[in-house]
Amino acid sequence: MQKKKLLIRTVSVILVLLLAAAMFVIGRGHTVYFDNKEITVDGKDYEPFYKVTVVKDDEKVAKLSANDRGMCDLMGQTLSIMIEITDNKGDEPHSHKVSMPVPYGIDGIVLNIPALMAGLPEEAYMSEFVPLAVTEDEDEEVVIDEFGITEDVMTSDE
Repeated sequence: MQKKKLLIRTVSVILVLLLAAAMFVIGRGHTVYFDNKEITVDGKDYEPFYKVTVVKDDEKVAKLSANDRGMCDLMGQTLSIMIEITDNKGDEPHSHKVSMPVPYGIDGIVLNIPALMAGLPEEAYMSEFVPLAVTEDEDEEVVIDEFGITEDVMTSDE
């Protein structure tokens, strides 16, 4: 009878650990930022597109003009999106389906759309989003918007 209890407990613990490992990988959340900004790689400039629309799961998650940034949340390890690009004002948009694995150890990922569409290697179009370190002075308040842009606001009469 003791062997049967021990076997049932062991099997139960193994099942719970397997389920936890699967949920750890499947349920991993990421924030993906899309940049439609100029980038220079190996001395060559890649210009931003006139307009970019990013569609994920049949929902528009970002509509970017030149030099804009958008974002979406992602659960899991694979990003599957449709990118609709308008090269110049008045042009017809063209669509590109993109599916890529997302690095496991990175929570915030920045994808540069012009570099991605140019077919550059992953290290050129993908980077980690690093929020700015904020230091506060007694006389200044630092405000950071959702895109990591800082604005100094004076709080004393100078």
